[in-house]
Amino acid sequence: MNTRLKRVKTRVIFGNEGPLTQSGLYVPMLAKGVVTGVMQVQSYALNRYSESDAELLALAANTAAVAIENARLFAETERRLRHVQALHTNDRAITASLDLRLTLTVLLEQVTTQLGVDAAGVLLLHAPTQTLEYAAGRGFRTPAIQHTRRRLGEGHAGRAALEKRIVSLPDIGQSKDPFERAALMTGELFTAYFAAPLVAKGQVKGVLEIFHRRPLTPDTEWLDFLDALAGQAAIAIDNATLFKDLQRSNTELALAYDTTLEGWSRALDLRDKETEGHTQRVTEMTLRLASAMGAFSEAQLVHLRRGALLHDIGKMGIPDSILLKPGPLTEEEWVVMRKHPTYAYDMLSPITYLRPALDIPYCHHEKWDGSGYPRGLRGETIPLAARIFAVVDVWDALLSDRPYRLGWPEAKVREHIRSLAGTHFDPQVMEVFLRVVNEVSG
Repeated sequence: MNTRLKRVKTRVIFGNEGPLTQSGLYVPMLAKGVVTGVMQVQSYALNRYSESDAELLALAANTAAVAIENARLFAETERRLRHVQALHTNDRAITASLDLRLTLTVLLEQVTTQLGVDAAGVLLLHAPTQTLEYAAGRGFRTPAIQHTRRRLGEGHAGRAALEKRIVSLPDIGQSKDPFERAALMTGELFTAYFAAPLVAKGQVKGVLEIFHRRPLTPDTEWLDFLDALAGQAAIAIDNATLFKDLQRSNTELALAYDTTLEGWSRALDLRDKETEGHTQRVTEMTLRLASAMGAFSEAQLVHLRRGALLHDIGKMGIPDSILLKPGPLTEEEWVVMRKHPTYAYDMLSPITYLRPALDIPYCHHEKWDGSGYPRGLRGETIPLAARIFAVVDVWDALLSDRPYRLGWPEAKVREHIRSLAGTHFDPQVMEVFLRVVNEVSG
């Protein structure tokens, strides 16, 4: 035990006047063998303390040291637990939503709360122009931060991004490196600033800016936590960017596919002069009727549209001598013509993207009473999409002029379609179709 009895020989006076200290006892405060402080007692009397007093004071000092150390460890554990909980909260926000604005709101709330700072903001890197632009903020009194725009390498935020390191200004007023954003200084009264780069997969995504209205000298743990929060923000930005890029790519790919399908349908219309413009008309009416039926989701309507566009794609396999014949077909020619739904199936079924659209190209010549082709399906075994399209196809065909006949009047076509309910057409589909036609006409 490192204790010592000491008689004070020098005259120590507390204040300008008062009693003199004649005896003192000083012992180290030990916790786990580490000196954490000193405990002392003093007296006005000479030779006031004995060896037993020293031992008692040492016991009290060590007990106090252990208590202080335990309190410190408890506070440190609580702080680290809060940090872990904050990181967990951020993780949940990142995984639960790809809405970048919502995720950044949660992140900035944790940043300001857990780092104990007044304000924080996120600048995102716009890669084409290499500029950092405001994306989100919390704790600001004025909108000045929203006008932030810095080129890579410009200012403290730009330097943090370019050099991929934290830039610190613990006390802006005392810094030899002046803070360049006067508007923020004027309206916000910030005195401390930190900028952490947001890096994901080696690529800079932006900068996390920290602002405080008092000088701030953080320790290593604070800076490490800032770095961890910046890492999470970078991951969130990267995830949202990847999702946005994927959505855009999917949209572009779908548009490319649909444009290709429309091109195929126009090519068929050009080849078969009898049906020029027919495909676009029946596609639009089929979608209208399907929506009125209320039996299709948005995704199913997309496939239905593709099927309508490609309903006669199988005619690509029909010889011109039959397809373009100006008069009625012979029985032998009809045998060939009736193969076009099967040709459509053979052409489209290997294409995964178009398999859900096969119902119309393959089945639109089936009839409610089972007398259709190519498979002789009956009633509700015929896919609903094909039952819908069958009515629309006949409607448009009879209204249109042909080389061997003029188009029928609309009233005559209505009566003809009504007469085929239960034989050619699904009666329920026929009723809804006529109602839709009335709405369109009137």
